[in-house]
Amino acid sequence: MPPFITLDGLSFRAPDGRTLFDNLTLSFGAERTGVVGANGYGKTTLLRLILRELSPLSGSVSTRGRVDVLRQSHAPPATAIVADLLEVGADLDRLARIDRGEGSNADVDLAVWDLSARIETALLEVGLTGVDLDRPAASLSGGEATRAALARLLIARPDVILLDEPTNNLDRAARRTVAAVLEGWRGGAVVVSHDRGLLRGVDRIIELSDLGARIYGGNWDLYAERRAQEADAARRDLDEATREARKADREIQAARERQDRREGGGKRAKARGDIPKIVLNARAGKAEATRGRLELLGDRKRSDSAEALEAARANVSRLRKLGFELPPCGLAAAKLVLSLESVGFGWPGSPSLFRNINLRLLGPARMAISGANGSGKTSLLRLITGELEPTAGRITRGATPVVLDQRAALLRDDLSLVENYRLHNPDANDNQAHAALARFLFRNVAALRRAGELSGGERLRAGLACLLQAARPPRFIILDEPTNHLDIASIEAIEAALAAYDGALLVVSHDEDFLDAVGVTERLAMGSHAGQGSD
Repeated sequence: MPPFITLDGLSFRAPDGRTLFDNLTLSFGAERTGVVGANGYGKTTLLRLILRELSPLSGSVSTRGRVDVLRQSHAPPATAIVADLLEVGADLDRLARIDRGEGSNADVDLAVWDLSARIETALLEVGLTGVDLDRPAASLSGGEATRAALARLLIARPDVILLDEPTNNLDRAARRTVAAVLEGWRGGAVVVSHDRGLLRGVDRIIELSDLGARIYGGNWDLYAERRAQEADAARRDLDEATREARKADREIQAARERQDRREGGGKRAKARGDIPKIVLNARAGKAEATRGRLELLGDRKRSDSAEALEAARANVSRLRKLGFELPPCGLAAAKLVLSLESVGFGWPGSPSLFRNINLRLLGPARMAISGANGSGKTSLLRLITGELEPTAGRITRGATPVVLDQRAALLRDDLSLVENYRLHNPDANDNQAHAALARFLFRNVAALRRAGELSGGERLRAGLACLLQAARPPRFIILDEPTNHLDIASIEAIEAALAAYDGALLVVSHDEDFLDAVGVTERLAMGSHAGQGSD
């Protein structure tokens, strides 16, 4: 069958003038396609072009069948009910008119006779069984709103679904629901996501970068394996291109020296006067022509080697990952970092949010706090940092916690990254600041950007650079949902940094791949403690 979506020779520029796509040609059929790439390379823009919400500079977008979308935001209007989120209100009213004998011929023609069964099945699949269709939509939690948006797609049964970061801000159960819906989808699906668990359910992956679009068959694990192989090959190609460039320079220089020696012999013969002038003039003309050919050949050889070297460098840059050595933080293995004994908390006049929380962190421990959205994780972090006081139990802090949230609030937006680094590391000079930031992929002029101009992933990397590249890094770091809204390259960079960190980590995250990568071995599950309510 022909593809559902075809992009032919598509070109598009971002509002800041950057070229996002240049002569992009892709097609999407009845397979599940994951779209990945660093922030700023046009993943969401690609979806908007498919939906014709944006117009390309050149090229065309053609679709066959019905295309529908699950957007990042599901905030309903204040007056909306659940039936509005499912977009079934008009169809239900039509069936009701027919049941009352008031339906028109148009109602009969447009009726979706199995609508009730579709609604029931869809709500069951997304975990909203029994929800009242007349319930105010605003009363749904964020996760419930996402589930309702998924149910709408299951009811509508489009040929292709577009999913734009569908698991952002979802707890583990809701993430599993999204993955299950994608796994069972039998039409086409285009999934923009940084959720590696979700991307394990796709059939192929398209990577967007400054080199264009590259297609990889298979799911996330196969893509990651192929990328690792490409990184090794790219480093070998760069080494070979560097050697060839140096070889070309040596050959060009040797050819010049040989020609210089030949021309020198001709000048000495002319000075002796033992060769006829006509012969000398012929030799001089030939030498001049030879030098011209050598210069032309040298320019061509130098251009070819420089082009190959630049291409190799660009490929290595595309595949480069963060890597460095961190100074030790000096945390002893048996040092008490944090202790919570029978801790409880409740807002004045309200039931306990949670109680009987017990945990103990020793040395460079790695602990994750997990639980459904609304289980009290944020309030617990505020207790640990001292922002709130417990209503029961005792907290002992053996090391001062440093919190790095999604926005990296420790950075001042009006300062450059170099200035921010020196703000947190006052003994460092500009050169040391540049070196520290370069290890976190902020090289050269990138280190002079203001923090307020950075994306979420860039802010987290910059915040980690300020903390982990200090002469004496903190001994205890708290991370609150660090991977939300980040591209995969940024997540992997942060994972590499934290895996090398020898202090204690306390992490709130629903991203299992991230928790495994940073070495989490202990867990505290919120929601299993009596008296918990909503956060």
